[in-house]
Amino acid sequence: MNRETDFIDLTAREIAAGVNDGRWSAEAVTRAFLDRCSALEDRLRAWAALDPDLAIEQARAIDRDGRHKPLAGVPVGVKDIFATADLPTEYGSPIYTGNRPQVDAACVALSRASGAVILGKTATTEFAAYNPTATRNPHDLDRSPGGSSSGSAAAVAAGAASVAIGTQTAGSVIRPASYCGVVAYKPTFGYSPRAGLKPSANSLDTLGYFARNVGDVALFSSLSSGRKPFPKYDDPDPAPRFALCRTAEWSAMESGTLEALETCVDAIRSAGATVSDISLPETFSGLADAHWTVMAYETTRSLTWERINHPDLISQKLHTIFELGESISDEDYGKARILGSRCRSQLDEMLSKAEIDVLLGPAAPGEAPEGLESTGDPILNRVWTFLHMPCMSLPLLTGPAGLPLGLQAIARSGRDWQLMRAAAWLEDRLPYRGALDERIA
Repeated sequence: MNRETDFIDLTAREIAAGVNDGRWSAEAVTRAFLDRCSALEDRLRAWAALDPDLAIEQARAIDRDGRHKPLAGVPVGVKDIFATADLPTEYGSPIYTGNRPQVDAACVALSRASGAVILGKTATTEFAAYNPTATRNPHDLDRSPGGSSSGSAAAVAAGAASVAIGTQTAGSVIRPASYCGVVAYKPTFGYSPRAGLKPSANSLDTLGYFARNVGDVALFSSLSSGRKPFPKYDDPDPAPRFALCRTAEWSAMESGTLEALETCVDAIRSAGATVSDISLPETFSGLADAHWTVMAYETTRSLTWERINHPDLISQKLHTIFELGESISDEDYGKARILGSRCRSQLDEMLSKAEIDVLLGPAAPGEAPEGLESTGDPILNRVWTFLHMPCMSLPLLTGPAGLPLGLQAIARSGRDWQLMRAAAWLEDRLPYRGALDERIA
């Protein structure tokens, strides 16, 4: 390939293979993505910090090193909730303006060790909560990209980063992926190291990963977690055993989403897989509220220093969470935790007996909300996050306005490989919507 090659269209695996084989340099790839960022950022606003000179310096170091690395030259966006030693880390809050940690978060260090180029820090809502960023949805600049991993989802969707890292405490990975039309993966709780992550809710916070295809998210998530690649995640046979799961929150889904979901399920069956129906037991009906109890209680305590010392620099939306968190008794918090633990065991046993590999459902109630005042409702994600189950959003649906919607796939806790294999099966047989040329240019 020559220097006119459009690196933006390549997968992360293709980028790394070309750098490793000497077909192009990491610097050439980095410059192409920086040009893309420059062309879009005034409108997209996906970045909290972007240092082109630093990114090129990283790329040149990779080219000089010459050793084959699995992410060689791959441009990465890192949610600004993770520490970075060479870029500001501000957590989406004016309290930390100009903050410069001394070390990288574990996921950042592992990505660098695998040859990735850290382009910059992607915009996050304030402390990964609900106060929106200025980031816009690449498919419609007058709509939200979702949150709290707003910049990570938007940057990958717009081709401003090849892959990106985010976090999920309620629906902060799966929901923005649905709105922006990209692949996202929230692993089993504890799969990825959280060292260097600004904590919010300690029993819920989970790293998440964005890419434009399953293969890239599988490779990137494993390497940046310090794990071996997923085994045979793209093995096509036999077909996974799916079940459409109707939760107590099913009514939150908009009619257009339900229609798109039903059409997608029909296509999955036509492709050769079984899709049964399953409903969660009545005991699960309180899980979404229990999740909110745990999240508010733990977030209020995690951010004690900030709320005591800088209350004037905290948004009203976050103060509202603090007020709720302070009102929750230790007893009610404990009851919520116990409910989550019981339901985890019960669901794992139920899915095992039913011989179901992967649950299916909507990734968000509807298309991205109009305006930037809200990042959308995580109601369809709360239960799965609380149950510590691995989830993926796949851009397989289209809403009434022609905007992307994600199909959410969920596997049993610890069965991430099974989820990845099912996602690859779906990707191979059902057409993704939202090619890059449909996004802002």
